[in-house]
Amino acid sequence: MRHGAGMGAGEAPEERARPRFDVASVLRSALDGRAAGAPIPTGFPTLDGLLGGGLRRGDLVVLAGDTGSGKSALALAIALNVCAAGGSAAFLSGEMTAARILERALAMRGRVAIDDLRRGSLTDEAHAAAAAAALALRERAPVLEDLRDAGLTGVSDLLAVHLGIEVTVVDPLQALALGRLPLDEEVAHAAHALKELSIRRSTAALVVSQLAPSTSAPLSSRPQLHQLGALGALQQHADVVLGLFREEMYGSHPDTEGAAELHVLKNRNGPGGMVDLYFHREWLRFEEVA
Repeated sequence: MRHGAGMGAGEAPEERARPRFDVASVLRSALDGRAAGAPIPTGFPTLDGLLGGGLRRGDLVVLAGDTGSGKSALALAIALNVCAAGGSAAFLSGEMTAARILERALAMRGRVAIDDLRRGSLTDEAHAAAAAAALALRERAPVLEDLRDAGLTGVSDLLAVHLGIEVTVVDPLQALALGRLPLDEEVAHAAHALKELSIRRSTAALVVSQLAPSTSAPLSSRPQLHQLGALGALQQHADVVLGLFREEMYGSHPDTEGAAELHVLKNRNGPGGMVDLYFHREWLRFEEVA
């Protein structure tokens, strides 16, 4: 095979066409704080500190926990915080309609009881707080989409339409399974595909996942990496794994009421650690204890 004019003797055509990696440009951007991987604050300062400033575009971040631990609420809080700070986020749910997600957002932002909001029995003070929250959400709210029956194609299509979204929440990851293969196999495929999609669309993919029970670590203990299931794919492909734990779910000791722990179980580019949180159940709102 003859080489084209000006091509090195050992250089194949496809190698010539491959874009060059400009090391100097990347280094300049990093030193100026303008790197493509610049952090996206989650709104939880201790977590951001552990993650080197926040989430990163191109990363797959798994938020795992037991049923009822508040995974969806925490993921929504992060999406709301990103938008409130002037960023962009999408919240794709396989379990809630847009109306239900907005109810939760109003309760979190307005610090009003979700049950009172749903019943329409707010006090004048709570009504004013909810109205202020609604006004703020009108200005800066995540893109809300229904994951049911959409699959990975739906996620890809949304990111193609809404270019530049910084954080894409998929809640839960299991909603991407279409029932054609065993669940673990489909979730493993979805994890791999979302990692690739996060790089291609330059977004931080924050996926919510259920912890799998295990004989060596019951769900009443702190979450562990091997409980992610999915044939080890989540543990392998994730850049960050967060494990949410609320001790009050497994006992009635008054000292544990509202107490929550967010464990950084894996951090490909930094340390592990733990963040102390408080969960206001009536508002579905997490706040840092510190």
